[in-house]
Formats: sequence, structure tokens, C-alpha cells
Amino acid sequence: MNLDFKIKNLLLICLIFLGVFNQYHSQSQKASGFRTGADQPERYLPLLKGKTIGVVTNQTGLMSDRTHLVDFLVKNGIKIKSIFAPEHGFRGEADAGEKVKNGADVKTGIPIVSLYGNNKKPTPEQLKGIDIMVFDIQDVGVRFYTFISTLTYLMEAGAENKVEVMVLDRPNPHDGYTDGPVLRKQWASFVGMHEVPVVYGLTIGEYGNMVNGEKWLKNGVQAKYTVIPMKNYHKKQRYPMMEKPSPNLPNDRSVNLYPSLCFFEGTQVSVGRGTGLPFQVYGSPWIKGLPYQFTPRPNAGAKDPFLNGKTCYGENLADHTQDLRELNPEWLIKAYQHYKNPQLDFFLKPAAGKNFWFDTLAGTDALRKQLIAGATAADIRASWKPALKNFEKIRTKYVMYED
Repeated sequence: MNLDFKIKNLLLICLIFLGVFNQYHSQSQKASGFRTGADQPERYLPLLKGKTIGVVTNQTGLMSDRTHLVDFLVKNGIKIKSIFAPEHGFRGEADAGEKVKNGADVKTGIPIVSLYGNNKKPTPEQLKGIDIMVFDIQDVGVRFYTFISTLTYLMEAGAENKVEVMVLDRPNPHDGYTDGPVLRKQWASFVGMHEVPVVYGLTIGEYGNMVNGEKWLKNGVQAKYTVIPMKNYHKKQRYPMMEKPSPNLPNDRSVNLYPSLCFFEGTQVSVGRGTGLPFQVYGSPWIKGLPYQFTPRPNAGAKDPFLNGKTCYGENLADHTQDLRELNPEWLIKAYQHYKNPQLDFFLKPAAGKNFWFDTLAGTDALRKQLIAGATAADIRASWKPALKNFEKIRTKYVMYED
């Protein structure tokens, strides 16, 4: 009984904290005058009235009072033919890379169409009868995070099938700066479709404008494309996320470290999937001389985590207090230098005829070759500068907010 009482009290405290946080979050937004695209229905409801729409969204498609956009649209009489779910699914519970299944939303009964797995681009049949596709997803502003690829395929399908695309814009937690290697065309994939750096310094609404304006869609087609911009948004300010963008990016720290640590996904080094600190630690059974230990095990965010059940040695970055506004190659260099046989098997071996997954994530083979050659972090960062400077000339054309 005493234990049950303590558990109930703990749950009550958590609920009170969540309520206080949400109230504070809502009040702070109102005080600053900041509003997301979704929180300005006066700007988009008139454009949707009398139309049949599809909605591309997930668990992050929330308004400031935590009402989901889909529920709000239904309540306001907007006819939704289908919900289109990206990687991780409509409710955001699927593992990275896990095939998302079609189905129906339990709450509204609206059919759910997967845009992950074999069907990354909406088909003409799926778009039939739809006038406007509304896109509302909290992105993280990093090239290999796949929501910008989902938007690209959506715009391409919209252009080909004469369906308008409307983006309700949201903050980018890596806005206001650009960094990392710029992708080269031969390494284009779903984790990097365009010649942009790892961090490209645009909101998802701005990014879509760039894709359209630069004619990066297949065959140079251009979509009928509308952005509902945020109000009082500043690109160098950081805004709290209302919901984690995916199972293994549970907090601001993981999102902040993600651009630097995701390269490890192409190596024999774990980034903490299957622990309580995903993208906040790194380690491997074959790293020697680093102090932190962890053992990946199946959990809600990783049903079969990489290096499952193996003790990994590395570093815990969860208490890394610096708000990174650049990539940090030092962790890659340190892991490579402490790895038992780095030149033999540090990088995951590619399948026959395929690129190294590390190169696909980097968008180039240069970073892998630099690590093997013993390049310093300063050398690596200096090698990125010319391409970043060229990209900046493109980026500045599409900046909509105070930069």
C-alpha cells in the first residue's frame, strides 16, 4: 500500500509538472508574440474551407494548447481525405528505418497512408480528389533527418498531379548557421537529396521554398507551394519543442548533439539507442581507454538496438552544457583513435555495389578519408568552408525571418 501511495504521488507530481510546463510554454509564447504556422488558423482556414485536403503530420503537429492539428481541422469542418505519416509514423512510435504501415486513425477514423518504406512519394491514386496537401511537422534542421526528403517527394508529387502544398512553418532548433560537409550529387539518397550541408540554417518552410526556387524537383518541375510563416520568429533564438520529434531524440540536448553524433550510425559505434540517453552518449565494445560504459538493450525507442547486450565504452555527453552552434568532429576523431582496429572495421562495410553508409550520411567520402588520414578537427572544418560559402549564396535568397 505504501509503495502504491508513493507511485500515485509521483504520477500526480509528474502530471502537475507537465501542466505547469505547458501553461508556462503557452504563456511565454503569448508574451513574446511568437506563434507557429499552426497557431495562426486565421491565415490558413480560409484557404482550406470548401477544399478536400490531405495532411502530412505526426505527433509533433500540435498547437500551443496541445490540440493536434488534425483534430482542430476536423472540429472546424475541414474535409480530410487522408493523413500521410512520415518516418516513425503518425503517432511517432516506430523505430528509425522501420516500415510504417497504412491504417486508420483511432480517434477520427481518417485513413493513414505511410510515406515511409516502399511508398516515400504519394502516388497519383493517393492524391486523387485532394486539392491541398497540408504539411505540419517539427523538423530538426539537419540534412539526414528525413522529413525534408518527405517534403521534397510531396512537392514533386504535388507538382506532377496539380495538388497544392501548404507548409505550416515551425522553428528550426539548428537555425541561423550552416555547417558540415556539403552533399555531392553521387551520394544523394533519402537521407540527403540535395547539395546542402549537414546543417543548412533554414526552417522547413524556407527549405521547401529553396527546393522549389532552385528547381531541384525531378525534371525541374515546380509545385504550387504556400508557406504559413511563423509570427515573431528569430532564427538565432531557440524555442522549446512541445513534443519529441522522434523516439530517439527525446530532448533538446539530443537534438543539439545530433548533427555531430549521427555520423556514428555508419560505424561500429553506438549512439545510445537502447539506453536512456540516445544521441547523448557514444561508445563501442572495441573502444579502449574511454571511461563511460553503457549496454544497449531493447526499449520503446529501439526494439533491436545496435550492439544489443554488448558493453560499450565511450563518453557521456548528456551533461555537455554548451549550446553547440557548429558540428564537433572531435568525438569522431577520438572514437577512431581509441578504436581497437580502426582501419580494419571502424566503418560499417557496404553491401556489394553500395556506398559506405558513413559516406551516405556525410554526403561525401572525404570525411571518412580524413579520419583515416589522421586529419585534425581544424583541418576537417577548414575543408568544409569553400562549399559552405557557395551554399550561403543560395540560402540567403530564401530566408524569410530575422537572421
